Amino acid sequence: MATTTTPTSAEIGGGFLLAPADAATLFTPEDFTDEHREIARTTEQFFMNEVAPHLEAIQHLEPGLAPSILRKSAELGLTAVMIPEAFGGMEMDLVSALIVTEQLARDASYAGWHGAHTGIGTLPLVLFGTEDQKRRYLPKLATAEMIAAYCLSEPHAGSDAMNIKTRADLAEDGTHYILNGQKMWITNGGGADLYTVFAKVGGEQFTAFLVERAWPGVTPGAEEKKMGIKGSSTAPVYLENVRVPKENVLGEIGKGHLIAFNILNLGRLKLGPGNVGGSKNILSVCLKYAKERTAFGKPIGEFGMIRHKLAEMAIRTYAAETMTYRVAGMIEAKLSGFNWSLPNAAELHMKAAEEFAAECSYVKVFASETLDYVADEGVQIHGGYGYHQDYLVERAYRDSRINRIFEGTNEINRMLATGMLIKRAQKGRLGLVAAVKQLQSELLSGAAAQDVSEAGLVASAKKAALFCIGVAYQAFGTELDQQQEVLASITDIAMHAFAMEGCVLRTERLRAAGKGELAAQYTAVFCRSAMETVEAAGRNVLAAASEGDALRTNLAILRRFTKFEPVNAIAMRRSIAARLLDANRYLV
Repeated sequence: MATTTTPTSAEIGGGFLLAPADAATLFTPEDFTDEHREIARTTEQFFMNEVAPHLEAIQHLEPGLAPSILRKSAELGLTAVMIPEAFGGMEMDLVSALIVTEQLARDASYAGWHGAHTGIGTLPLVLFGTEDQKRRYLPKLATAEMIAAYCLSEPHAGSDAMNIKTRADLAEDGTHYILNGQKMWITNGGGADLYTVFAKVGGEQFTAFLVERAWPGVTPGAEEKKMGIKGSSTAPVYLENVRVPKENVLGEIGKGHLIAFNILNLGRLKLGPGNVGGSKNILSVCLKYAKERTAFGKPIGEFGMIRHKLAEMAIRTYAAETMTYRVAGMIEAKLSGFNWSLPNAAELHMKAAEEFAAECSYVKVFASETLDYVADEGVQIHGGYGYHQDYLVERAYRDSRINRIFEGTNEINRMLATGMLIKRAQKGRLGLVAAVKQLQSELLSGAAAQDVSEAGLVASAKKAALFCIGVAYQAFGTELDQQQEVLASITDIAMHAFAMEGCVLRTERLRAAGKGELAAQYTAVFCRSAMETVEAAGRNVLAAASEGDALRTNLAILRRFTKFEPVNAIAMRRSIAARLLDANRYLV
C-alpha cells in the first residue's frame, strides 16, 4: 500500500472508516422535503389505483398491460424524475427517484418494469448521450412512448462483463456498425423499444450503442420462465447483422466500461429503496395476519417468537432504510450546486456516484439480504398458508431472491467494495495506511477503557475493520485482491460498521426531536447483533492471515474491539412488536 494519505472527509468514499460522522450531515427520511413527501403520496396512490387492481394479470404477463401502466405513470412524471427538463423530464434529485422506487416496490414485477426503464435503461443516455441522442430519445423515454432496457449480460458473461462476445464491426462505407451477438437476462427485453447494447468493436474495444428494436436484425426471444418476478419481462435479445448508425455510439469507442460500471453504481443504490419498500410491505401484511390468525385461543401476534420475528423485520429494515438514504445524501452533498445546464453536468453526476461506489455496494448487499430475511420470516409467520400462492408472502419470497443476483451478485459486491477501498489507498486517495498505523500505535501504547455505548460500538467496529485490513494486507500484500473470502469478510465488518453508525446518528437526531424511543430500541438491538457479525467475520480474516502466537494475539485484540454489554433484547423486541401491531405498519 502506498503511504501517501489524503485528508479525512465525509466527501471521500470509504472516509467513514477514518473519522466519526457528524449527525448533522446525515440524510434520513426525516429530512424529506414537502416535495419529497408529495412524491411519495402521489406514487403510493398511483400504485393503489393503477397497479394493485391488475397484479394478477401482471403476474401472467398479459400482453401490453405493464407498458400501458408505465405510460400512465409517465403522465404523473414518475418515469421522468431524473431526466433534465430540457429533454422533457422533471429534473428532480436522486432522493426523489429513490422515493418513487420505494413506493412501487409493493410488487416486484411491476417495479422491475419501472426500475429498468427509468434506471439502467434511461440513465446511460442521460449521463453519456450526445445532445443529438438526448433530443432524439429522452423525450420519448420520459413519456414511456419508448421503453428502455440495458443489454450487458450474455450466456457466458454475467459477472465477468468484460468477457462479452457480441461484436460491432464498422461497415465498409464507414456510416454504420454491424452488430452480431446474443444478450441474456435482459429486464424489459421483451417489451423495450430502445436498448443500450454493449459490444466489442473489432472484437476488442468494449463499447455501448443505442439500438432500436424496430431495426432489422433485432429480435427479442421468448420470455424466460423464472422462479420469481414472473410479471416482469426477462428475455434474450438477438442481434443479427444489425446496422447501427455511427451517431448511435454511446460515449466513446473502447470506453463502454465507464458506462457499464458507473450505471451499476446507481443501480445498486436503487436496489436499496426497492428492498426497503418490499420489506415494509411484507411487514405490514404479517402484522395484519398476526392479529387475525389465532392459535391456542389467542392471536399469534401475542406469542413471543412471533413478536421476535416481527420486531427483527423492523430492526433490519430500519438499518437498511437508514443506510440507503444516508448514501443518497452523501451523493447529493457531492452534487451541491449541481444542475444539468452545467457544461460538465454528466461528468459531475457520474463522479459523485462513483466516489461512493463501495457504499452503494453495501446498500445493495445489506438491503437485499434484509428483504430475504423479511420474506423468509413472513412465510414462517404464515405457516402453511405462507406456502400457498393465494398469499402475498409466497410470491414475495420468490420475488426477493433475485435481488442478491441483480446488479452484480452479492459475492461480487462484497469483493468489489473492499477491493475498491484498498485500490484507493494504494493510489493515495484514501488514508487507510495512516489510519492502520495510528491504530497500531494505539495498541502498542495500551488500550484505553472500552466505550460500550452504541457510539462506542461503532468506533470499535471501525477499528476492527482497520485492524483486519492491516493484518490481511501484511499477510497477502498485493495478492490480497485474490483472497475472495478475506475481502468478503472485511466487507461484512465495514458494511456493518457503516450501518451501525447510520442507525446511531439517526436515532440521536430523533431523540433530540423527542421522537426516538422506538428508534433507540431498534439501534440497541441492531448494534449488538452487528457486533456479533463483526467478530465472526474478523475471526475469518485473522485465521486466514495469521497463525500460532500471532493469531492468538490478533484474536485477543479483536475480542477487545468487539466486546459489548448485552441489552434485554427479548424485552425490547416484544416492546417493538407491540408498537408495530398497534400501528399495523412499520414505524420509526
